[in-house]
Amino acid sequence: MIYFADMRAIPRLIQWILSLAIFFLTAMFLWRLAAWMAFEGGHHPFRETLPAFILGFRYDARMVSIFLLIILLLGSIKVCSPFRSIAAKNAWLVYTGLITTAFFLFYVFDFVHYRYLSQRLNASALGFLEDTKISAGMVWQTYPVLRILLGMILGVYVVQKLIAFLLKKAAAGNASVSRRSRTSWFVGCLLVFGVAIFGRLGQYPLRWSDAFNTGSDFNANIALNPFQSFFSSLSFRTSGFDKAVVKKYYPYMATYLGVDKPNADSLNFSRTFYRSDTGLATRPNIVLVICESFSAYKSSMWGNPLNTTPFFIELSKKGIFFDNCFTPHFGTARGVWATITGIPDVEFVKTASRNPAMVDQHTIINDFQGYQKLYFLGGSTSWANIRGLLTNNIKELHLYEEGSYDVPAVDVWGISDKNLFLEANKVLGKQQEPFFAVIQTADNHRPYTIPEEDRTTFKTVELPVDTIRKYGFESNGELNAFRYTDFSFRTFIEAAEKSPYFKNTIFAFVGDHGIHGNAGDMFPPAWTDNGLDGYHVPMLFYAPGLIEPKRYHTVASQVDMLPTLAGLANITYTNTTLGRDLLKPPAAYTGERDNVAFIMDHNNKNQGVVKDSLYYNRMPAGGKEAFVWANFAQAPTSIPGDTIRNTYSRLTTAFFETARYMLMNNRKK
Repeated sequence: MIYFADMRAIPRLIQWILSLAIFFLTAMFLWRLAAWMAFEGGHHPFRETLPAFILGFRYDARMVSIFLLIILLLGSIKVCSPFRSIAAKNAWLVYTGLITTAFFLFYVFDFVHYRYLSQRLNASALGFLEDTKISAGMVWQTYPVLRILLGMILGVYVVQKLIAFLLKKAAAGNASVSRRSRTSWFVGCLLVFGVAIFGRLGQYPLRWSDAFNTGSDFNANIALNPFQSFFSSLSFRTSGFDKAVVKKYYPYMATYLGVDKPNADSLNFSRTFYRSDTGLATRPNIVLVICESFSAYKSSMWGNPLNTTPFFIELSKKGIFFDNCFTPHFGTARGVWATITGIPDVEFVKTASRNPAMVDQHTIINDFQGYQKLYFLGGSTSWANIRGLLTNNIKELHLYEEGSYDVPAVDVWGISDKNLFLEANKVLGKQQEPFFAVIQTADNHRPYTIPEEDRTTFKTVELPVDTIRKYGFESNGELNAFRYTDFSFRTFIEAAEKSPYFKNTIFAFVGDHGIHGNAGDMFPPAWTDNGLDGYHVPMLFYAPGLIEPKRYHTVASQVDMLPTLAGLANITYTNTTLGRDLLKPPAAYTGERDNVAFIMDHNNKNQGVVKDSLYYNRMPAGGKEAFVWANFAQAPTSIPGDTIRNTYSRLTTAFFETARYMLMNNRKK
C-alpha cells in the first residue's frame, strides 16, 4: 500500500487501485528481471538491456491499466462498489482472482515456451492443441508439471490474500471524501490509464514492433510481456502452411528458382550467386525508391495522353525499364514487405508486417557488405509496424522518419516527397562509404497535398472531369498529385547529379502497387475487367555510365527487385525467397525460363499468375476463374485450352503455398 501525505483526501477505490498498480507492475518487473537472469547467458549485460526494461514497463503499464480501468469504471458505481456491499466485494475478489490466475498461466507458459523455442508466447502456441495428446506427453516428459501446478496454485493463493489485505486497508480509509475530490481523482486516473493503454503521446499507439527497435532479438523478447506478444499475434493464429502441399510443388519451385542443393525433405530454397569477373568492378551505391501508388496506366510510359510523368519517361529511356512489372498485392505495407523480403504477403488477415511470428526475415540488403544501410520515409514507420520489419532485419540500419528532418510535415504522411528527396540527398551526399538507401514516397495518396512552397515552381492543372476520367483519374487532385510525384523525381535527380555520389549510383524505382480503375483504351479491356491495372507498375534501373539502356517486355515482379539490384551491383549474395535476377540469361535457370508474377487480391482472396502473355486468376476453393491475355503489346488471339489452364492453376498453387511456407521459414542468419 502506498501512503500519501494525506490519505484521507484519496478516495478508497483509488487507494486500492493504486496499490494494485504498484504490486502488479513490480511483480512484472521482477519476472522480467528473472527472465533476463535465466536467459542472458553472459552475452547481454544489463546496461545494454536497460532500454528493453524501460520499454517493457510501458507494455506492462498497458496491461495493468486495462485490468484496473474496469475496476475504476464499474467500481465507481455505487451498486458495484467493493466498499458498499459484501456481494460486490466478493465479486471483485473473484475478478482479481481470475486476473491473478491469468497472470500466472501466461507468465509460466511464456517462460517454458521461450526455453523451448526461444520465442515469447504467441498465438501460434494454440496449434499445439490440435495434437493435444502428443503435446501433453511432450510437456509431461519434459517439465515437472505437478510441481509447476502446485507452485502456481500457491502463488495465486498468496497473491489473492495480499489483494484482499490491500482492499481491507483501503476500506479502513476515509469514506467521506468530497465529491469534487472523487471526481478529480477519477478523471486523473482515467487520463493516466488512457495514456498508458495508448502507450505514448503521439499519433500512433505503442505497438509490439517497437520492441524490435531495442537493438537485438534478445532485447525485443525481454521487452515484450506474454500478454502483448500473445494478443498481438492472436489474429494471425491461422497463419501457417501445409507442408505436404509445399513438398508436392517443391521440385518445380526449386528448379524455377535455381536452388543450389535441392532437398524436398528440408525444403531448402537457398541459392548463392557469386560476383562475376565481367560485371561492374566498382561497388556502386544503391538508391531504391518505393513509389506510392505508381500505377502504370496513369503514367506517360504507356502513352497516357495527359502526359503525367514527362521526366520519368525520359529516365526510362536512359535506363533499364521493365514495362510488364506486377506487384503481388494491392497495398503499401504489403508492397514494402514484398520488396524488402522477396516474399508475397499472402496473409489473409491484416498484413505480414503486423504478425509478430513473421517479423524475423532474411533480406538480400544485408548481403551488400561494407555498405551503409539507410531508409527514408517522410512520416512514421509505426504505420503497419513497418519499423519492426526494417530495424529487426536490416543490420545497422539508419532510419530517417518523422522527426528526423528540419522541414515541417505537410499532412498526415509527413513531409512532402520533394523535401524527402532533398533531405535524403543531403544525407547521401555526406556518405564516405558505399550505401544502400531506400526512399519511400507518400504524396501520391489522399489527401493529395501540394505544398504551398512548391506552387510557384509546380503548376497544377484543371481539366474537365470527363477528360481526366477517360484517362484513369478520378479528380484533378489525384491527377496533380501524380504529376507532383514526377516533379519530385526531377527535383531529386537534378540535385543528385550535383552530388559526388551520383556517377557511381544505381537508382531503382518501383511502384508499391497500382490503382484499380478504368484503363480505358490504353490497355486491353481485360486489364480493367480483371483488375490487372491495380498491380501493374513501372520498374526502372537508372545509372548513366554504368548500365546500358534497354526496355524489356518480359514479365517482372516486385519480388525480383533485390536480386536484380544485387546482380547489377555485382555482389555475392544468397537468395532464399521467390525473386529472380531479371537480367540473368535464361540459361542460368535450368527449369522455367520465363519469369512468373504471382498476384493475390486480398479483398476477395483471388490468386493468380502472369506468365508469358497470359493472366490466370481464380477464386479460392475451386471458384470462378479468369484466363485472359495480359500482354498489352500483343493482339488478342484465342485463349489456350484446359491443358494450359491447368498448368497455370498449378503454378498459382505452387507460388501461393511456397510463399506461405517462406513467410514462416525465412529467418535471417
